Amino acid sequence: MTVIAIDERLCTGCQECTKICPNLAIEGLPHQAQKVNEEKCVMCGQCVQKCKSYVSVAEHGFSAYQEVHAARGLPDTVTEPLFAAHNITHIMEVKNALADPNAYTLVQSAPAVRAAIAEDFGAPFGLVSAAKLAAALRRLGFDKVFDTNYAADVTIMEEGSELIHRVKNNGVLPMFTSCCPAWIRYLELNYPDLRKHLSTCKSPQQMGGALFKTYGSNLLKVPAKKIYSVSIMPCTAKQYESSRPEMNDSGERDVDVVLTTRELVWLIKDAGIDFLSLPDEQFDLPMGDYSGAAEIFGVTGGVMEAALRTGYELITGEKIPAIDISAVRGIDGFRKADIVVGDLTIKVGIVTGLKNVKPVMELLAAGKLDLHFVEVMTCPVGCVTGGGQPKLIDETSFETAFRQRISATYNHDLELPIRKSHENPSVKSLYKDFLKTPLGPLSHKLLHTTYCGDKKSAH
Repeated sequence: MTVIAIDERLCTGCQECTKICPNLAIEGLPHQAQKVNEEKCVMCGQCVQKCKSYVSVAEHGFSAYQEVHAARGLPDTVTEPLFAAHNITHIMEVKNALADPNAYTLVQSAPAVRAAIAEDFGAPFGLVSAAKLAAALRRLGFDKVFDTNYAADVTIMEEGSELIHRVKNNGVLPMFTSCCPAWIRYLELNYPDLRKHLSTCKSPQQMGGALFKTYGSNLLKVPAKKIYSVSIMPCTAKQYESSRPEMNDSGERDVDVVLTTRELVWLIKDAGIDFLSLPDEQFDLPMGDYSGAAEIFGVTGGVMEAALRTGYELITGEKIPAIDISAVRGIDGFRKADIVVGDLTIKVGIVTGLKNVKPVMELLAAGKLDLHFVEVMTCPVGCVTGGGQPKLIDETSFETAFRQRISATYNHDLELPIRKSHENPSVKSLYKDFLKTPLGPLSHKLLHTTYCGDKKSAH
């Protein structure tokens, strides 16, 4: 499927997009319109964030603007400049579902969304607006407002257990995280023989989608066929991920449609909702319950830290002595750390930004990557800088925005009463009443996958 496109009518050939593309998927000569090679595109959307060529009413006139606006299927209330590089929107599909009396609409929202969405309503960088986000989604008319953070806690239960199993049973190591669909796509295209190093865990988005249409369907007493599942993501590649043929273990398409943070902003404004004036509300239980470990999934090193918080206690049976694992935090391109866990020393690596993954993969291919667990995130400092996040026009604000989003995420983790995934009471109930055990038969069916690696699966 097409996720990222460049409007050749608007592109000036400045090639800012080609410089940032992690898989050299944007092609064209300088000062001429660029094109996306879909066979190489990992759909991260960083070109969308970087693009500077646009059409606006003020500079190009109403008719020129309206032509582009109509072609993209945007709500009439969208009046901002429209840039050449853009992701294909699915706003109208969601609006139609919300208006359909026969559809039972569920929504989930990723941790990085709440760290940035308020910026597009005039708030300063670094405001985590989880409670207003829940309220806004409810005002839009969703029947249930759940949270990807809940599924992130489940992901840690599965991924942490998988890592322990591999370490103790001479499994394939190092194990790489599988939360980022752009990273998975990159691996499939460039190092298909190394796919066995991927965790078999689905991403939190897809775990959530599978659980909503099985466990959630039972709790809500709503048939899975009637459920229309929407996810709000900081990432453009998530729409591609949700369409993959592997992602239907609930018996339906696990996630029906994905909107980016930017698209949700348009939808909220289109509904006339004053975001910053909304009352604080909570996500619906039980699948809106989450820990601080889930919240830090949105920053680089966060998945690793969340897994270690739980893994330490699963391995040792003791409380982790320091819940904040600073050794895995930071924004360096590739960093390593040795984490002592009881009698084991877990060697970990964190890759920040897909441009930094090639030398790591070359070491792995040569048999010289002496690590147990590696986290890879495609975007510059993790999901908080995803291709679907609010667009930053002034590049001088990039570093400030990035650091404030990271800081706000860690602060939200500190504020939460539960900071370890395995202590989430709703996750405990999920296993007690439904899944039974991590890595068990039902968990494997719904929450794990093996990527087919066929390029056709991405189109």
